Amino acid sequence: MSTALSRPHVASTSSKLTLVLGVASLLGLAVLLVFSFVLTDPDQRVFERGADLEPLLTGQGDAVRLLYVHFPVAMVTYIAFTLNAIGSIAVLWKKSTWWDNTAAAAAEVGVLFCGLTLATGSIWGRPIWNTWWKWGDVRLMTTTILFLIFIGYLAYRRTMSDSRVRAKRSAVVGLIGAINIPIVYKSVDWWQNRTLHQQSTLRNRSVEDLTLFTMIFGMVVFMAIFAWLMVHRFRIGWLEHQTETVGLEAAIIERRAQTSAAISDAVTDSRSSAETGSD
Repeated sequence: MSTALSRPHVASTSSKLTLVLGVASLLGLAVLLVFSFVLTDPDQRVFERGADLEPLLTGQGDAVRLLYVHFPVAMVTYIAFTLNAIGSIAVLWKKSTWWDNTAAAAAEVGVLFCGLTLATGSIWGRPIWNTWWKWGDVRLMTTTILFLIFIGYLAYRRTMSDSRVRAKRSAVVGLIGAINIPIVYKSVDWWQNRTLHQQSTLRNRSVEDLTLFTMIFGMVVFMAIFAWLMVHRFRIGWLEHQTETVGLEAAIIERRAQTSAAISDAVTDSRSSAETGSD
């Protein structure tokens, strides 16, 4: 028998589609880093101070390059948690296992991107604000709360073994967490005097040319990475669901078959003993 035929089938989360998507994401990330750290210029603006004084150079300098990662990662965070909210609504409305799995996958990947948002923002803030962290900054605090809510969401899911109860209760927690998404996004507009963050550069059209292209390209790259992670996490979640449901049912059927066989053997033995005794 050949090795291919003798090898048992193993469930996997990989496919040709995810392989292509993964390779494209890696190549896109490499190109993004080239644009971010090589091709784009540092953020420098000339401030004229009069005829007798030399112009003053202002701006973020090379620190702006980190925003080409920080900005798209933050946007993907919003998308991931919004997808979780959509899935949570579908779970409560349709009681859909597919949407429950999608919501869980989006929350897990969203937590990853939210953590990266906080980390890259902190690294960027050190040279710009002269501090790693600013307690009381509304954007930082609301993002941190969002991060902790969905960590709690994932932990809460692990406390329940009944898939139906888990789906329903997790959906409620996910929708509560989703309330914070617009608060995080609009915090710099609503509380301008309580944040060091600037308002949206894209909305204010303060970036253009290669800088604008690099930001948009970064969004495309990290959306591809998000899609790749979502597909794999969804498939893992589906395998876990199959283990919880189909796997349990198969075990029960097997146990019942063993019990029926044992009862049949016992009946046969008793009949044999009875016939021997009568003889």
